[in-house]
Amino acid sequence: MSGRAYDEVMELALRRGFYFPSCEIYDGAPAGFWDYGPLGNALKNRYVEAWRRYVVRYDGMVELDGSVIMAKDVFVASGHLESFADPITRCLRCGSVFRADRLLQEKTGKIVPERLPDSEIYAMILREGVRCPSCGGELSEVTRFNMMFRVSVGGEGAEAYLRPETCQSLFIDFLRVYKIGWSRFPLPLCQFGKSFRNEISPRQGLLRLREFYQAEVEVLFDPEDDLDERRWARLKDHRLRLAHDGESVTEITAEEAVREGLVPMRIEAYYLALIQRFYEIIGIDRTRIRLRRLGEDEKPFYARESWDLEVQTSLGWVELVACNYRGDYDLSGHMRVSGKDLTAYNRGRKFVPHVFELSMGVDRSVYVLLEHNLTSDGRRRVLRLPPFLAPVQVAVLPLVDRDGLPEKAMEVYEALRIDFDAVYEADDTIGKRYRMLDEIGVPFCVTVDYQTLQDDTVTVRDRDTTRQERVPVSELKAWLSRALSYPDVR
Repeated sequence: MSGRAYDEVMELALRRGFYFPSCEIYDGAPAGFWDYGPLGNALKNRYVEAWRRYVVRYDGMVELDGSVIMAKDVFVASGHLESFADPITRCLRCGSVFRADRLLQEKTGKIVPERLPDSEIYAMILREGVRCPSCGGELSEVTRFNMMFRVSVGGEGAEAYLRPETCQSLFIDFLRVYKIGWSRFPLPLCQFGKSFRNEISPRQGLLRLREFYQAEVEVLFDPEDDLDERRWARLKDHRLRLAHDGESVTEITAEEAVREGLVPMRIEAYYLALIQRFYEIIGIDRTRIRLRRLGEDEKPFYARESWDLEVQTSLGWVELVACNYRGDYDLSGHMRVSGKDLTAYNRGRKFVPHVFELSMGVDRSVYVLLEHNLTSDGRRRVLRLPPFLAPVQVAVLPLVDRDGLPEKAMEVYEALRIDFDAVYEADDTIGKRYRMLDEIGVPFCVTVDYQTLQDDTVTVRDRDTTRQERVPVSELKAWLSRALSYPDVR
């Protein structure tokens, strides 16, 4: 797609109901909150189903579901109350507040490490001549703003917070999970759910939100016991796309990356391969994926080593997954503040588990899937999602709205709607219906025509090729099940 890709995706999202601003009928509603419509919600759910298939079940992970409101002490232990802050600057003329690093990135096209000292970021603002985007006014010195949402719980107003990431419940639930029998290592815990961050100036739709979905994996492991041969053999030959300098990409197998010291441990290389392969399976062009190693001043405060899985879009490289080696930072912190023993045993040794993390942005991934798959040839616009990800899997259409065809089409639809996400469409000409269904990504259209009344066959039209095939109604379920099946990846 062209440089207008973001605008085209946004126009489609609003017009067809993939997603739209929350509380949009009210003036002055806060930015950074979006609602998923019917199509967007279905696409998001398909993405999560694929994540559970190709990441969670593939690796034998343990899935939990933690509370979104957590005690203050959790975030004292995690360091978020002290360190989870963004650099901000204010316009001295109109009072607007902005993320200082984002303004610089938009001006220079280069990533600005948010952990740089505030004075250095402000010096860059002056050097680059960055002004207020709203009124052109001069910007203030840079300060820090904590992004946590504080809430008051109960009549006594106990202090708590909306979680800024889903992972903390995985860490504090570790002891319970370990005691009930999940005591093997590596122990990959995972969770899908919402997180909340009080972003300064959220923009660009689903790419920067205050309320958002994450699919998080926290792999707890013994630092003296690297990945076993059986597990390693699954993905050691997968070719990683590693970027160390932020630009050039080295294609190298996971095994070679460990051997050459580009990735220090098997366990890191394995999970980097797992997450890169997941995005390849769901239809992202691998040549537009990179695993970028973050510099010391870019890493989160809790990380020893960090990689970002980034995907190239019309807006530049967008981070979809934060891959962090967190060491024993988390469990040691919770042991210190809670007073509870979170050590484990492996091969007769007592240790504090280390953590390797895959923190996936679900909403960002939904946006990228839309942008990467929305195509136009001048005659029709087609959302070429892989069939297993399509929000609507099949549409049933009577050729015309008369002569018994609607009744027969409704009979076919009723036979399919329990097993598939199906719709019935009878309005407008057949050509206009095809174009509308192509645009929202429906992979197969089943047309009931006059021949159907004679031999009980229907025409199945393929979205991407527009080829048509006659299929007996009695075989239609089996035909669609095969066509909509997940890729078989072992």
